[in-house]
Amino acid sequence: MLDVGASIPDFSLKASDGRMVSAEGLRGQRYVLYFYPKDDTPGCTKEACEFRDERPRFDGIKVPVFGVSADTDASHQKFAAKYQLNFPLLADPELTLLKALGVWVQKSMYGKTYMGVSRATIVVDAEGRIEKVWPKVSPEGHAAEVLAYLGAPAASASAKKAAPSKAAAPAKKAAPAKKAAPAKKAAPTKKAAPTKKAAPTKKAAPAKKTAPAKKAAPAKKAAPAKAAKR
Repeated sequence: MLDVGASIPDFSLKASDGRMVSAEGLRGQRYVLYFYPKDDTPGCTKEACEFRDERPRFDGIKVPVFGVSADTDASHQKFAAKYQLNFPLLADPELTLLKALGVWVQKSMYGKTYMGVSRATIVVDAEGRIEKVWPKVSPEGHAAEVLAYLGAPAASASAKKAAPSKAAAPAKKAAPAKKAAPAKKAAPTKKAAPTKKAAPTKKAAPAKKTAPAKKAAPAKKAAPAKAAKR
């Protein structure tokens, strides 16, 4: 990678906002170029979103930020739209600037080697010379690290803007509730068997007439007493 004090190589790259960005066009102001491996990967997304959130502080010191990778312009536009990135991404699929700065390097992963972009950042001064180099960058907290170097005032809690939230996926419609099965009709109550009429009480047999009392036989007249003998 080029050392501090070296002139920035000449470049002209397509930005995700549609314009062409060149070293000549940026002369006269300080600016930041941060290089990252690939769009929409975890570390690169984290780094980009932090630069997005800190954009007001970079604007406050009039230092623009540009992300640079070997991805195509179409890939950059998709990445920027997905995370609402508010700064330009420069496409360098031809590796013009990446190779000139020495950030297109051999990497290894799982025992395999391949070529890719080294995560690095530079600050270019108003004369087009490299002012500061971060040859190895950790995505988390890097935007704040760059701001601290540039002398940006610390952001107050009230001045911090909430990061634009990623559009929430539309909520899935709740499955319509199944209609409750109609309650089974209660089996009709069986009519109680009619109460059997009580057998009519037999009439009591008429009391037998008592036999009329036999008339008492007339008392026999007493025989006349015999006259007493004189």
